[in-house]
Amino acid sequence: MIAPPASRRPAPGGGLAVLVVVTVMAALAAPHATVLRVLLADALPVIAAPEPPSARPVPGSRPHKAVAFALRQRGKPYRWGAQGPEAYDCSGLTWAAWRAAGVAIPRTAAGQLADLSPVRGRLQPGDLVIYASRGPSRRHVAMVVGRGRMVEATGRGIPVRSTSIRLGYLGAIRPGAGR
Repeated sequence: MIAPPASRRPAPGGGLAVLVVVTVMAALAAPHATVLRVLLADALPVIAAPEPPSARPVPGSRPHKAVAFALRQRGKPYRWGAQGPEAYDCSGLTWAAWRAAGVAIPRTAAGQLADLSPVRGRLQPGDLVIYASRGPSRRHVAMVVGRGRMVEATGRGIPVRSTSIRLGYLGAIRPGAGR
């Protein structure tokens, strides 16, 4: 006797799980989803390949000092034109971090993009990434801190924070590399 063909049933909740994942991904990709991305940035683990050892700053090196300084500023308020120590704007944070490491860089994001050496190859901790902005300077800068992460002073109401590196930056520069 031949048994009737078994019907395959999808796993319970499988379609719902796919729907939830697709919905969240669409929401995060939407241009108006900035608040949702901010809330989830530090809540979700970063999924990335481990950094090669050469991508980590040598303890005591200038990039290590700049990154450590910038990370210690997390939680401080954003204030346009501020360069610390109580508050920062984006370029004030990167300027102060590199200054603490003994490297003089231009004060503004536009000046940093224009005057510093472009990154060749992979981003490394301490590198600066420049984005287009709607703010008064039309530029935003953040510092790479490692493993797909950066630290930035984004804007009013958002304290200095660590977040995932966003795609679409205008350029990446490496302070202290020489032109």
